[in-house]
Amino acid sequence: MKDVKESMIYLDHSATTRLSDTAKKAMEPYLQEYFGNPAGGYRFAAVSRDAVEQARKQMAYLLRARPEEIYFTSGGTESDNWALRQAAELMREKGNHIITTAIEHHAVLHTCHELERQGFRVTYLPVDKFGCISTENLFSAICDDTILISVMYANNEVGTIQPIQAIGKITSEMGILFHVDAVQAFGQIPIYPEQLGIDLMSVSAHKFNGPKGVGLLYVSRNVPLTAFMHGGSQESGMRAGTSNVSGIVGMTAAAVEWSKNRRKWTAWEQRLRNYFVMRVLREIPDVTLTGHPKQRLYGNAHFVFRDINGLDFVKYLDQNGIMAATGSACSTGQKKASHVLVAMGYPDDGSYGALRFTIGYENTKEEIDRTIQVLKEGAAHLRSIAQK
Repeated sequence: MKDVKESMIYLDHSATTRLSDTAKKAMEPYLQEYFGNPAGGYRFAAVSRDAVEQARKQMAYLLRARPEEIYFTSGGTESDNWALRQAAELMREKGNHIITTAIEHHAVLHTCHELERQGFRVTYLPVDKFGCISTENLFSAICDDTILISVMYANNEVGTIQPIQAIGKITSEMGILFHVDAVQAFGQIPIYPEQLGIDLMSVSAHKFNGPKGVGLLYVSRNVPLTAFMHGGSQESGMRAGTSNVSGIVGMTAAAVEWSKNRRKWTAWEQRLRNYFVMRVLREIPDVTLTGHPKQRLYGNAHFVFRDINGLDFVKYLDQNGIMAATGSACSTGQKKASHVLVAMGYPDDGSYGALRFTIGYENTKEEIDRTIQVLKEGAAHLRSIAQK
């Protein structure tokens, strides 16, 4: 197979990121040398067990949380499922009403649909043209039987950041559990759950240069959440299964590295993003930037191109060595319009194509210049074909 990485320009960091050298180095001892099962009762196993507990302390420190509030999982989807399913069950005697938004990741939306089938009532809050919810609408949607509110910190497609602190103030005052999907935001934004009024929070390592297949769920000590996976005593009996020692260590190393370099890295991402957006809007006709113009993730640039099929554009870019997406990586290949854009008021009629570019700290201005040139050529080419 041809090496697709050769001269590749990778602009899909919201889908996944390269495993950092720091994370890789931290993981290596636990892949071969210290391979013991942390649940073992001998000293060799204790090396792995100590590594997991040290990682728990470090992740708690980054979140200004307590180690006992950190539970390691397989990633964001599991964390979202655990938070919503078990929180809903925990609070069922108090009510059956859940509030979320129309633009959540499918890990949240599909779980809410399943909870509806189990008798829960779910309100899906609308968003404005920038993809932002209104705290007034949220407050108005709260009922006497509202038990859980789940709002993503930053949208995985258009990058819009939600008013999490304001929502946390509402939920704290009203005694409602608050879950935040922070998969896209963690690393990019300092997040301290207790200060923000967050009770439950989902994180996934591969979004911030950690390994795939590992994440965490923050659970406030004030929330007596029940076990999600049954079996052994791992994760204080809350999430059974042999610990992914190397993954946990790698995630923590990547998180620490991001905390040290965040200001420098996000400043560079934002600088490249602003340059990219300015040139695309100025040099390519019939293009609109979606998402909030200011309250958005630093590297996110999401556009809609009039009279172009998004999937065709992704293929054109790919043929020219540029990796981008139509939206969420979990929805790649679907022909229907993005539920996020539909919720923001864009028509579901195939009259436009969406492209998401997410810039990382390793990208260069030369790569952005090359991407703009290919975009200009691609837009003209695909529109000429559509007109025939």
